[in-house]
This record gives sequence, structure tokens and C-alpha cells, in this order.
Amino acid sequence: MSPTATSAERSSAVRPPVALYIHFPFCVSLCPYCDFVVIAGSAARGPRNRIGQFLDAVLVELELRADALDTGFGPPGSRGRPALGSVYLGGGTPSLLPADDVAGLVSRVRERFGVSDDAEITLEANPGPDERGDPAALRMAGVTRISFGAQSFDDTELRKLGRRHRARHVVDAVEAARAAGIPSINVDLLYDIPDTDMTTWMHTLDTALEVAPDHLSLYALSLDDPVAEGLTGPEGDHLVTTKGARRWRDAVRPGQDEDRAAGQYHHAVVALEDVGYRGYEISNWARPGHESRHNLAYWQRRPHESLGPGAHAFDGQDRRWTSARLDAYVAALAATPPALPPGGAERLDDASAAIEALILGLRLDTGVPLSAAHEPPLADVFGWALAAELLTVTDDDRVVLTTRGRLLSNELFARLV
Repeated sequence: MSPTATSAERSSAVRPPVALYIHFPFCVSLCPYCDFVVIAGSAARGPRNRIGQFLDAVLVELELRADALDTGFGPPGSRGRPALGSVYLGGGTPSLLPADDVAGLVSRVRERFGVSDDAEITLEANPGPDERGDPAALRMAGVTRISFGAQSFDDTELRKLGRRHRARHVVDAVEAARAAGIPSINVDLLYDIPDTDMTTWMHTLDTALEVAPDHLSLYALSLDDPVAEGLTGPEGDHLVTTKGARRWRDAVRPGQDEDRAAGQYHHAVVALEDVGYRGYEISNWARPGHESRHNLAYWQRRPHESLGPGAHAFDGQDRRWTSARLDAYVAALAATPPALPPGGAERLDDASAAIEALILGLRLDTGVPLSAAHEPPLADVFGWALAAELLTVTDDDRVVLTTRGRLLSNELFARLV
């Protein structure tokens, strides 16, 4: 590990979590570009839905994970066990959960993990009127942040992406969340949608700014095939795509264009900065004070716990994942006595951990210390990256990505690995 790394980057000791992620794996329908662990159709809605079964299981896992933390660090509130600063209900579509179930889950997390009074409690939601949930009830349940999966404000693009909502629903959803007193609202958007154009992207971004969320996440649409790329993990279930989704990707991928995507990203950088959003991470912009604390914990390599099928955790030393298979997940936790669900873990060696910390640090607008540029592996590519205008040095001696560097970050990071 580089001696110039910050204390957060340098520590490899096992530590208690500062954040908790809960994966809710159900969606009404499956979007063909989605690689997340998702179960759609009758399992998510209707008389045969499995949400109740999942909730019973995740509450058991919550107890088992909390028991392990009690043993390792003491009970919540003790000197070695700080309260969580973030709880994130992701998916899937956790807004399908009744607000009473959200309240019960958050309450149990408070009891067993400890949650700070000013914690960020995020719930992901689809904007459609039958999927977004009741924002006032969610606020009463403890939710302080809602993240809407808008993806576009163009109805043609939304249909192409397999989304069930329409642009007007996003506007309605954000307005309803704001009226309910949700303190922070995020909107997700996609760029490099196949066969789009700059005019459509500018319309989407302009409409998003009229809606004025507190936070915007802009992601380049990835149509890679996890199976073909060998990204499915040891059990073959980390990233899940159906045969139909792979056929759709193969059909639409020629409609993407790297130069157009770069132009869309650059337009967003300028437009968002002009109205006061800080691009604090490659894909994320926020008004002051609305940066995602949960995601910052990931990028800063801070320890985080997780619950649910397909969820990932990090204790400061080991990265752990849970199998994505719901049947195996439920079976383990419903057993007598209950057992932790199947999964796996890996420990990075010091050199790999240092590279990971460097790459994650460069994703943020705060970058890494200039001294890191004189240590391998950054020292080997620093001159090239400066000459290519991918990196720059700030007045306070930090190395940060330029806009061009953000666009070409995958090439830079590949040279660091």
C-alpha cells in the first residue's frame, strides 16, 4: 500500500460498517438493459408474489448479521460500534413495498444496527403511478431520500428501453415527493441510448433541470453481455441477463456512438455546473449538501454491510457477496436453525487494495494526493495522463480527472491495474 495514501485508503483492518445496503430483488417487469439481480412478473405482484417470503428471510438475515457485529464490535452505541450514517433500500423496485413494511424494516435496523439521527435513508423508486409508492407514508417510515429511475424524459426512448412509465410520470413523482417533505430527491438518467441524438438528450436534461431534483446521476448505457464478458462471478449469478435481453442488446448496440456519447456527457457537465450542481463523482452531480452519503462510503472504501440476494458488503478487509438465487437465499434463512445464505468472499492483497483505492479516489472530484503520482502504479502513467489532458493538478496539490479524463477514465484505470 502506498505510504502517501490517506488514512481511510490505508487502513485494512476489519471495522464496523458505516452504511447498510438492503437489496429488494423484485420488479413488475424486467428492462432488457438491466444487469441487476431482479425477479419480475408474478413473483413481484399478484396472489403468488414472493415479497412476504423475502421479507421474512431478510429480517432473519438482519438478525444474524447484527449478532455477528455485536460479537465483533459490541452492541450498537458502544465505543467500537458507531451508528450507521446511511441505509439504502435498492433493487429492483423497493417502492413496491408497502410503507408499513418499509417502516418495520427501518425500525428493526435502528434497533439492531443503530442509526444516527441525521442518517441518510434512501429508497429507490420507479416513477410510474402504480410503482412509486406513497411518498408521505414513506417519509413517515423514515425515508429521507428517494431515487427515481427516470432514465429519459422522451417517451420514445422510454418505450425503446422497456420502461413502463412515461416522462410526465417522472415530473409527477418528483413533485409528489417534494410535497410530501422528502428532504432529498435524486433522478437517474441514461445517455448514449441507441439511435438517439443530441437534441433529445438536451431536451431530457433541460426537463430534468426544470423538475430541479437535488441530485442527478447520469450513466452511459452499457449494453455489454456479462455472460460473454465473463462477469457473472463464481456462481454464474452475479449479473443476470436473459437470452431475450441479450438478443435485444445485440440488435440495438450498433445504434450507440462513442463520439455522440462524449458530446452528451460534455454538454451535461457544462449545463449542470452553470446551474449550481457539483459533479462530485464521474456520474453524479448534486446541489450542496445532497451528495449521496451511501455511495460516498463505497468510493471512499469505508466498510458497509448488506442484506438480500445478490448484495455485496465490505468490512475494510474482505469483500463479501451473497448468491443471487432467491430460492437458496430463502431456504438457508428459513432453516431450523437459520443459516446465513450462500455466497462468497475475497481478500485483496495490499497492492490490489492500493490500486482499488487509487481508482476509486480518482472517480471523485477531490482526487488523490499529488504525492500518489510519485508512487506506482500512478507514477508509471502520470506523465502520459497529464500530456493527454486526462489528469490535472489542483492548487491544493491534488490530482484530479479532467472532463476529458472522466470520458476516458476506463482507459486510464486499465493502465493502473
